[in-house]
Amino acid sequence: MNVHSADATTVEEGLAIQERQAVLDSETATAVAMQDTLLTPRFYTTDFEELDAINVSPVRADWDHLIAEMRADPNKGHFKKDDTWDHVDWDAMEPELKKEFIDFLISSCTAEFSGCVLYKEMKRRGKNHDVTELFQLMARDEARHAGFINDALREAGIAVNLGFLTQAKKYTYFRPKFIYYATYLSEKIGYARYITIFRHLEANPDKRFHPIFKWFEEWCNDEFRHGEAFALLMKTDPKLTSGVNVWWIKFFLTAVFATMHVRDHQRPAFHAALGVDTDWYGHEVFRKTSDLSKQIFPITLDIDHPRWAKGLRVLQRASIQIDEGKRKGGIGGKLTEWAGAARAALAFAALYTIPAKRHEVPVSTRLEPLY
Repeated sequence: MNVHSADATTVEEGLAIQERQAVLDSETATAVAMQDTLLTPRFYTTDFEELDAINVSPVRADWDHLIAEMRADPNKGHFKKDDTWDHVDWDAMEPELKKEFIDFLISSCTAEFSGCVLYKEMKRRGKNHDVTELFQLMARDEARHAGFINDALREAGIAVNLGFLTQAKKYTYFRPKFIYYATYLSEKIGYARYITIFRHLEANPDKRFHPIFKWFEEWCNDEFRHGEAFALLMKTDPKLTSGVNVWWIKFFLTAVFATMHVRDHQRPAFHAALGVDTDWYGHEVFRKTSDLSKQIFPITLDIDHPRWAKGLRVLQRASIQIDEGKRKGGIGGKLTEWAGAARAALAFAALYTIPAKRHEVPVSTRLEPLY
């Protein structure tokens, strides 16, 4: 019987299926996934005892509604190839597009699996039923997403050994509140990215150069639900979104948006093939994410401020300078790399000091995906 990770009902089942497939995975793709830079997805660990102490009573009604929705598992069986999966001629794909698209898939697979690892560990360590059930359900979803991307990569003759990543990739420690801010934004910006591409390709199907984009609507709805969960977790403690923590929220908003801008501009052929202007796409994703984050964050970034676009361009050029220094090597390369890093730090500081927009946070946190 051919069992697929899309049909797994728990994260353990999904990972076991992928372990059996690991013999097909390539060292090259896994090496790319193992990289640790400012722009690559990371694996995180945190204070699991603090997470275990969360009391969801203040948001019980919304919590139970969300958990019931996730238990119902609307996307079970969805993330696998069906009759609408078009044949992809990887050999005929333009080389630069192929390189950038594979990089996009590997990065996406690593990011999805990063969430799976973190959520699964919380489920394993925790005793708080509310919290462990949530993380079990989210880990299940992320395992499916990562497995589906790996299926797409295998058609190109490569795939990421996810089991090896679990054991070998470096883990970064974040305090729970930083996990909340970073992961909430990761899930919500993931929703905004996927739905923006999906709607664009609905209107321009001739630009859909790979069938995986047909799955983006249901995929981003999983991301949306995960973001809702982290919004509710933050809602349990008002201190997380007030006082000095507002400055941390602004830091993570700036960092996530800036990282996306730089990373996307490293894939010009990918965005050209989709038929989207990278700057337009980035601004549209930032706008959607800002609108969504008003549900829990008391501030949004002023992405229309004249210093915003200018700062992103400087940051992008600094990233290019850092890469040039790394390729050059030697003392000269190091000097170039350090100069680029200093330039990037100043650009980030300029972005961070743009005054934020304040608003009242609504009493009810829950949102529905409307884009």
